[in-house]
This record gives sequence, C-alpha cells and structure tokens, in this order.
Amino acid sequence: MTALLCLTTCPDFDTAQRIANALVEARLAACVNFVPGMHSTYRWQGKVEHAGEVLLLVKTTRVRMPAVQERIVALHPYELPEVLTIEAGGLPAYLQWIAQETDPSAQD
Repeated sequence: MTALLCLTTCPDFDTAQRIANALVEARLAACVNFVPGMHSTYRWQGKVEHAGEVLLLVKTTRVRMPAVQERIVALHPYELPEVLTIEAGGLPAYLQWIAQETDPSAQD
C-alpha cells in the first residue's frame, strides 16, 4: 500500500468542509486537515491574481487517488482545482490506519 498526501486549495471554509466530509464519509480519505488563512498568488488567464484560500491536506492511498481526484473535481467551484499528490512515508502504524480507513469494504 502506498500512502499519498493530496493537496487542494478551496476558496472558503464551507467549501473545504464539504469536500473533506465527502472524502472521509466515502472512505476516499482517512483524514483531511485544514490550513486556513493561506494567501495565494498565481497567474490565471494572463493576469496575476491574489486570493485567500484554505489548504486541504488529504491522507489517502494510491489505489483511492483516482476517486479522490474525481470527487474533488465534481465538488469544487474552481474551473481548474489544484490536485497535487506527494508519496508519503511515515510511522508504519499510521500508514496502516490510512489503509484501513480508506478500504471500501471496511465496516463502520
């Protein structure tokens, strides 16, 4: 099992909460952390833009990542949402917890 950390930004806390809930409830993510108060500067459609955003740190697995990406795109208000992944190592027991919590056959 390969654990991934998926990063996505949201325009506000309500959007971030909606996406996080959807991912965890569907067992697509074991945990989603919020980093509020982030400020982004980026180029979009030929102009430099500035925006306040909420960063989501989504803990998932490589197997579940295609569904995570699909759900983020479906729920996100941005025309082109940020969806970046980083392969994650770490404490073996925590990595096992991620695997257990994202197992679609797991019982609540």
